[in-house]
Amino acid sequence: MQQFLREYLEVHGYWVLFLGTFLEGETILIFAGFLACEGYLNIYAVILAAFAGSFLGDQFYFHLGRRKGPSLLKLFTSFARKFRKALRLIERYGTFVAFISRYTYGFRIVLPIILGMTNFAARRFLFLNLASALSWAIIFSLAGFLFGKGASLVVDDVERYEPYLMLVLACLTGCLWLSHFVAHWWRKRHARRRLRRMQEWRSSARPQA
Repeated sequence: MQQFLREYLEVHGYWVLFLGTFLEGETILIFAGFLACEGYLNIYAVILAAFAGSFLGDQFYFHLGRRKGPSLLKLFTSFARKFRKALRLIERYGTFVAFISRYTYGFRIVLPIILGMTNFAARRFLFLNLASALSWAIIFSLAGFLFGKGASLVVDDVERYEPYLMLVLACLTGCLWLSHFVAHWWRKRHARRRLRRMQEWRSSARPQA
């Protein structure tokens, strides 16, 4: 099994990683970092493939928004629902939003598209996207790599326990994803309570006829 995995990753691993990071990719990049620690992949090639995929992905989304943004708003209701929230992020962070877009859960693809629909300079986006893609590729690949290094300090025979370590890593990344959903649910709940209190206050403050 391990030999098959090694042979498969040697042939297809970097292309799979490139495609995964072109779309979203945090989870697949963390796993790639761990596999690099185990010797299945090269950590420098992992960083390079992730950098290329994430950079080219956001460039594609930016220019897609510049050319087809209004059509996307009409075709995809989920995209339209995120449009106002993304605009608020752009208003709050300005130019810096082009750097943090891939670090924002749920807006990784949306923000570059919407930036493309604005008058944001394409050259400025390119340089910010370069810096963001490189930092993102390094941080998440090293997260998986250092997880493997830490496991080797605790477990004597890491190769024997690789499937269990990958399961632990999957649970950790799953918890990370779940935390985003919980945080989003908590913010919506807090917003509803605040809106309800405001409505109650307005109704109580309204003069009685």
